[in-house]
Amino acid sequence: MSAAQLPVISPPAVGNWLLLSSVLVIAVVVVGGVTRLTESGLSITEWRPITGVLPPLSRAEWDSEFDKYKATPEFRLLNSRISLEDFQSIYYMEWGHRILGRTVGLAFVLPLGYFAFRRRLARSLRGPLLGMAGLLAAQGALGWYMVRSGLEPENFTTEGAVPRVSQYRLAAHLGAALVLYAGMFAAALAVRADWRFARDGAWSRLADGRTWEEVLRNPLVRRFRVHVAVVSGLVLLTALSGAFVAGLDAGLMYNEFPLMGGRLAPPLNELLSFRYASASPIDGGSGLWRNLFENPTTVQFDHRVLATATYLATALLFASSRGAAMRAVLPPLALRATAAAFAMANVQVILGISTLLYLVPVPLAAAHQAGSVALLTAALHILLALRRPGVAALAWRKANLARKTTTTGDKPKINV
Repeated sequence: MSAAQLPVISPPAVGNWLLLSSVLVIAVVVVGGVTRLTESGLSITEWRPITGVLPPLSRAEWDSEFDKYKATPEFRLLNSRISLEDFQSIYYMEWGHRILGRTVGLAFVLPLGYFAFRRRLARSLRGPLLGMAGLLAAQGALGWYMVRSGLEPENFTTEGAVPRVSQYRLAAHLGAALVLYAGMFAAALAVRADWRFARDGAWSRLADGRTWEEVLRNPLVRRFRVHVAVVSGLVLLTALSGAFVAGLDAGLMYNEFPLMGGRLAPPLNELLSFRYASASPIDGGSGLWRNLFENPTTVQFDHRVLATATYLATALLFASSRGAAMRAVLPPLALRATAAAFAMANVQVILGISTLLYLVPVPLAAAHQAGSVALLTAALHILLALRRPGVAALAWRKANLARKTTTTGDKPKINV
């Protein structure tokens, strides 16, 4: 087959662009976490996607923004004594988060248009990348939907209500960001792996004569992939439960580990309190199940249980990869990625416990949130190390092997 007849295979530049985009998403997630920890997220009371790019530039504009903030429940109930300088500090924190979000959008959409126009995108990438572009656009609207929940006075009419965004909307916003990051990162590594495979047959650093088909057909490898998928799901679920912990300030409830109030679990009537079974001013509804999402004690306990389950699952995954039988069948890249995942799980446990014991300081809490993304990255890396080459990569590899047999032994090149 000629190059014109072969399917389009994305070049390394596409993978590098996707990798950079995924790094920018991580930055947005971490800055968003710091914004929430510093209670800066409700300082900007309007959503202006275009005109909001510039911050206030004059004293009159600052006074106008400050007056808008003074009308919010957060100012009346918590920050009624802050000065204009204090307000500027939290305003810039939220403004920086929004500007970084816009930067991610431009850094993703503009190159996407360029690569699409130049026909550098493999067919298997086109749908997912369009989906990511749509999710990026939706993230802006979802972020404002989340902020609105902390600005509406009717949400804080009950006694003891604290001005904060809805933990449900916060979890949705974070979850969408993690899905977006995972999609970009997975696509980036897939593009780079496919290019290497098409060029010289390299797959997961396999160098012992086995083919990728032999490896992936092995029953032990199939079971291992299922285990990795379970670990990845647990990491994502634990991160989402962390959003509920953050949204309710549940990390300040029991600042000890592994006990909670001198016992492994708080009393049942504290975990399933009828206080949280009544209708919520934020989303309505009732039932004891609401304790799972609205009771700070239950939310912290759930996060501890999920974190422990995630750590144990990752430790078991690592232990199984060290066995002689598994080491003999897994490719080197999968073995290294598994070791990296277990190492990151240990770091994440240390960060989580430290954050709890030291009453959620901003640097530790931000590092803990970044650690969850790093652990998700490691788990995804294992899955991608056990991924079969794409259709385009297989076609190009076959064509290059055929071309190689008709040359004088020179290494064939791919012209895309």
